[in-house]
Amino acid sequence: MTETKRIAFDADLARRLVATQFPQWAHLPVRPVVFGGKNNTTFHLGDEMSVRLPSARHYVAQVEKEQAWLPRLAPQLPLPIPEPVGLGAPGEGYPWPWSVYRWIEGETAALERIADLSQFARDLAAFLTALQAIDVTDGPVAGQHNFFRGGALSTYDAQTRQAIIDLGETIDGATALSIWEQALAAECSNPPVWLHGDVAAGNLLVKDGRLSAVIDFGILGVGDPACDLAIAWTLLHGPARAAFREALPLDEGTWARGRGWTIWKALIVAAGLSGSDDEERTKSRAIIADLVGEHR
Repeated sequence: MTETKRIAFDADLARRLVATQFPQWAHLPVRPVVFGGKNNTTFHLGDEMSVRLPSARHYVAQVEKEQAWLPRLAPQLPLPIPEPVGLGAPGEGYPWPWSVYRWIEGETAALERIADLSQFARDLAAFLTALQAIDVTDGPVAGQHNFFRGGALSTYDAQTRQAIIDLGETIDGATALSIWEQALAAECSNPPVWLHGDVAAGNLLVKDGRLSAVIDFGILGVGDPACDLAIAWTLLHGPARAAFREALPLDEGTWARGRGWTIWKALIVAAGLSGSDDEERTKSRAIIADLVGEHR
């Protein structure tokens, strides 16, 4: 098995791991989660907890990071985040450490579930502002553990240019390249701050129409927060996008790099460089078109 290859496992494995390592919870049912994730797979443990297992070696370092940092960050944030309640060890044929968390109620964010998108944007901005204000001493700097989120965009320069070539005339490659090169030119000189690393609809929970929690901190790190701005183009639009930008105290260079992170991901997904499916490629093409239209 290579480091990048994901392994398959089911709820029965999670049940056996819990039974052998946390016998106090052995009586609780373990069942799949509707959106269980790719990098880490999540299962319900009873009604109040979840089991989260890395699906490949690349994601293993995130277990210790979340266990160490989430309890320290949580009291300083305005919304709930995952709370670790157990650290599991390899066993039952499963090769890596894993975690047990408190279950957080809510549905993943989607336009039809959000009562007021502009208010949602402001609430998310307030969460990110609070996260960025937390002391970064000894925090995990950008690196392989979080796929260099918070680091230099140039890490993905070759990949981005290749995606533009591969997509050919199906996109406005010249404008996409201009967005990318402007992002590269806007080098970060700001002090490092905390960043979530993957602020996507699937990692934002909604309850009663409002943003209610932020989950999946596997790509958590310390560095440039520009990567956390991608949600402005992947979910928000119109007045909500403007509200999000107005509520975040960030400079123009950070927003340029935010567009860079967004178009990098959209390009590689649209070009099929990330193992994406047809639906993901279609959505990414729409994001590229939005960015290109805005840039023009």
